[in-house]
Amino acid sequence: MSALSHLKPTSLWQLFEKICSIPHPSKHEQKISAWIQAWAKAQGLWVKEDKVGNLIIKKPATKGMEDRKGVILQAHMDMVPQKNSDVDHDFLTDAIKPYIIEEADGAWVTAQDTTLGADNGVGLASALAILASDDIEHGPLEVLITIDEEAGMTGAFGLESGWLDGDILINTDSEQEGEVYMGCAGGVDAEISFNLAFEAVPQGWQAFNLSISGLKGGHSGVDIHIGRANANKLLIRFLTQAVESFNIRLTELNGGSLRNAIPREAFASFVVESKQVEPLKAALADYLATIKENLKSIETDLTMLLIAPEEFEQMWTAATQHQVLHALNVCPNGVIRMSDDIDGVVETSINLGVIRTKGKKLAVMCLIRSLHNDGRSQVEETLKSLVALTDASITFSGAYPGWKPDTNSAIMKVVSDTYQQLFNKVPDIMVIHAGLECGLFKTAYPDLDMVSIGPTIKFPHSPDEKINIASVELYWQLLVKVLANIPKK
Repeated sequence: MSALSHLKPTSLWQLFEKICSIPHPSKHEQKISAWIQAWAKAQGLWVKEDKVGNLIIKKPATKGMEDRKGVILQAHMDMVPQKNSDVDHDFLTDAIKPYIIEEADGAWVTAQDTTLGADNGVGLASALAILASDDIEHGPLEVLITIDEEAGMTGAFGLESGWLDGDILINTDSEQEGEVYMGCAGGVDAEISFNLAFEAVPQGWQAFNLSISGLKGGHSGVDIHIGRANANKLLIRFLTQAVESFNIRLTELNGGSLRNAIPREAFASFVVESKQVEPLKAALADYLATIKENLKSIETDLTMLLIAPEEFEQMWTAATQHQVLHALNVCPNGVIRMSDDIDGVVETSINLGVIRTKGKKLAVMCLIRSLHNDGRSQVEETLKSLVALTDASITFSGAYPGWKPDTNSAIMKVVSDTYQQLFNKVPDIMVIHAGLECGLFKTAYPDLDMVSIGPTIKFPHSPDEKINIASVELYWQLLVKVLANIPKK
């Protein structure tokens, strides 16, 4: 018996478990795409792949619903591949292993040692379950399944006009049951490139590797405001202090894994004079005790480990080290501004997501998000000014627009009224700080009426990711009833 076989709605959970069994990290969706296409053809459905790899599946209206507005259910097929460094898991070949946990706030599905991929696997499973059903009422139905949402929105950028016929798009990528989203933040990637100069390590200096790990991480949009620590920033802070006090010299610096995930781990290699080793260890113990005390209510498993590897032959020059450490120490990270218009919603943020040493270059990748273009521009200008004080360079890429709220949206009213009808309460109409693909869909289909709904997912983009089982059933009930309530053309 499978881990999720007894959960309801049965068809949705069975399909999600199948999705978990097929590797589908961003940029590597070939296996899941091939399975979806074969599955759709076995169902007798029309399915096509566009030139960038998106899938469009079409199903005729059920009897008596032919005169309803056409609906597009939309999900993305990729997932964020995150695991702790000590976990043996290959996201290109290994299945995700979901299981059920019981907690004080209910039952959840999570994964063994990795991200679960409920973002957006459950939304994808719900769309396929609708297609597979023969007893759910709906008008003309299309399912749009995009590629690479998590690592560049390549599918949404590449969506061409003329493929879709529907009037309404229901995005399934939201992560809080009881909230209905009518807008989202836009974003842009920033990459800073430092030139690294090296010199020989003096005789008698000792080599060390320093790691920080055990942090919770999370989604750089959804979780950016809840106080989770950034491993890159914590490590940089200590290294900057250690340079001043003990004259350490770095040989390598790496941290984080994705620009849209709050870094959980970071690593540095360095050398130091032998006489400074014991004072350095004492300073590290003091620093670890301080940050563990300051973060004890959030980062319960934070740890720093210092080990002595074999010797290094080359180290960064003092000038290189000075530029890199001070630039990264002052690099903004986290919430920049909360929205003045929507209570509790982040307006602008930045995530210092990835640091990579690549030969004689150091690459630093950040993701800037904002509800407003001006907010995004403000952070871009800040980074440009920071880089202008060094010999580094900066490039911005992958900018995507926000989804501007439409207070007159007809589908928003249908979803809100249906939710109230089903559950006898009014849903929260929200704008989300995370990036959804909806803003990009407006480029090819400017007249689409859009809304985003989903079940409750906690800590996406981290191995702590989990989805509330009860919320999935509520989301399913809402989705099915909304399809039945779609108005006539």
